[in-house]
Amino acid sequence: MTRNIHTDGVVSAAYTGRLGTDPVPALRLPEDQLDPDAAYRFIHDELMLDGSSRLNLATFVTTWMDPQAEKLMAETFDKNMIDKDEYPSTAAIEQRCVNIVADLFHAPGLDPDDPASATGVSTIGSSEAVMLAGLALKWRWRAKKTGTGAPNLVLGSNVQVVWEKFCRYFDVEPKYLPVERGRYVITAEQVRDAVDENTIGVVAILGTTFTGELEPVQEICAMLDDVATSGGPDVPVHVDAASGGFVVPFLDPELEWDFRLPRVRSINVSGHKYGLTYPGIGFAVWRTAEDLPDDLVFRVNYLGGDMPTFTLNFSRPGNQVIGQYYNFLRLGRAGYTGIMSALRDTAVRISKHLDTHDDFEVITDGSAIPVLAFKLKEHCDFTVFDVSHELRARGWQVPAYTMPDNATDVAVLRIVVREGFSADLGRLLCNAIDEVIDGLKSGGHSTARAFSH
Repeated sequence: MTRNIHTDGVVSAAYTGRLGTDPVPALRLPEDQLDPDAAYRFIHDELMLDGSSRLNLATFVTTWMDPQAEKLMAETFDKNMIDKDEYPSTAAIEQRCVNIVADLFHAPGLDPDDPASATGVSTIGSSEAVMLAGLALKWRWRAKKTGTGAPNLVLGSNVQVVWEKFCRYFDVEPKYLPVERGRYVITAEQVRDAVDENTIGVVAILGTTFTGELEPVQEICAMLDDVATSGGPDVPVHVDAASGGFVVPFLDPELEWDFRLPRVRSINVSGHKYGLTYPGIGFAVWRTAEDLPDDLVFRVNYLGGDMPTFTLNFSRPGNQVIGQYYNFLRLGRAGYTGIMSALRDTAVRISKHLDTHDDFEVITDGSAIPVLAFKLKEHCDFTVFDVSHELRARGWQVPAYTMPDNATDVAVLRIVVREGFSADLGRLLCNAIDEVIDGLKSGGHSTARAFSH
């Protein structure tokens, strides 16, 4: 056995050492200090039991970045994003990122020489951005309300759970518009029938969590224009572009879903999804400064300078903003377009392979954003939960779930193709799916069946 002599002269096994003989308490502080290498080893070994993030096709979150970006982010872990007086360069970079996002979404009135002309902020992912956008909608509604009714928000049953949290946390009545079998997005007609004088806004999704589809933002805005022109309520639109905001501008730049539509007042987007940055970074941007009520902006001076703040979080690391700025400079429009095109091509190739199976029905093929959803046909005597379970046994994490109201009888699988997921990995995934289907059809039933009933 390899031996190692420590500085105190004690001879011990090269690896086993203390961790092999003395248990380390996990739920309370240990009585004594651990050697730094031993502490690292203890945590590192436990983390090996996690699944491989690169093979996690359930998450939209970025799992690969350039080594240079990782180095920059490691160098800025200690920068507190909120302390703009102490870290003016980090603060300036954040404002540049906000301006780049606002420009990408065609915000009006931007001054090319003034990054402060954009109205927005970086956030801890889209969840915080959603909360801020929802609060702005509520405050604007409250400032102009004339009746006594409670505020409501019109949104699909297919929204991400953060919208449910917003409505519950901030006393807004959600008006959920159901989807149905074969239609997993909301329609303009549904929105028209749901809005009233107490509606603070309508949420439209650019890249739904369930299927990756784009909701018809332009049609919804046109319908709301007609409602307002006819004497009905004048209702703003918020676009939840968490998943599609860094995809659609590069793959389908002519599609009007953003601030080119005057009724769109605010947009959120996740930098840690197709913005290609490690978690957590997101952005909330508003059409103009008037769309962000002054009551939501606070000013503090106890960090060294007079500073406006309108985020829900206060202290947070600045390294995600630095990573996002690296991507913006490193990739530019050409780089993002090339990456999104490659991811879409991989997603479409996988969906075409799935379409050759007699057992699968492809719902979305990955052409809108690189996300594809598919289900089993009625003749199968196994379930999507069986398929998911067997793929996990081979190292692939492909989620299976049921659709939202009113399509809860539809169960699907979803594959998110992200940066770092190559065409070759796509081929290996297709091979694994083939093996799973062959095994299940030959009687190799999965224990996941118990969870599907």
